[in-house]
Amino acid sequence: MSGLVDRAEHWPIKRHTVEATGRVSDFVEDEVLMPDGQTMVRQWVTHPGAVSIMALDDQNRVAVVHQYRHPVGMRLVEPPAGILDVDGESALTAAKRELAEEAMLAAEDWRVLVDFFSSPGGLQESLRVFLAQGLHRAPRPDGFLVEEEETDMGLSWLPLDQLVELAYAGQVQNPNMVSGTLALALAQREGRIDNLRPADTPWPFRDEFRARAKEISALG
Repeated sequence: MSGLVDRAEHWPIKRHTVEATGRVSDFVEDEVLMPDGQTMVRQWVTHPGAVSIMALDDQNRVAVVHQYRHPVGMRLVEPPAGILDVDGESALTAAKRELAEEAMLAAEDWRVLVDFFSSPGGLQESLRVFLAQGLHRAPRPDGFLVEEEETDMGLSWLPLDQLVELAYAGQVQNPNMVSGTLALALAQREGRIDNLRPADTPWPFRDEFRARAKEISALG
């Protein structure tokens, strides 16, 4: 098996400039020192990271929402998901919270399905997709308010085989949905479900994320 895998690597930042600050993300520009001693300038968008949930019932259907996404001007078929914006909250705890908030569901069996970066050329967002099974109804967490896009998204159940076809036809395009769908279908086909990573598997990038955030913060 090849030893070629993703790995953390530190290229020093000589200059860090926050060009614009938003509610969730900032738009920044860095001057970066390359290994050969030259420098390059990169503009990118910060992001706290996110989780999403492939909630699978005993009929092999997946719980999905149909949510308006303003940047692309489309209503997308998506799994329940949310950003990691609560200090000290683990990815698994966040996923359980999001599943209850968006789908009013809880699960007995949680596993890590896949991790990925949504657009690493310009966006910091890292995502962990969980598989949730043994589903049952659950109340929304105390204090949670349904607002903005979430007031108009609803909940539906789609067979996994149908989601696979929709992904290949280009009729579902949310990266969590496409990645989660194809990863789950392959895991079922290859008998991998019982061998998926435990739900509390460490997520090394999150440690790198925090260390890098401290370095950047020190640069102002």
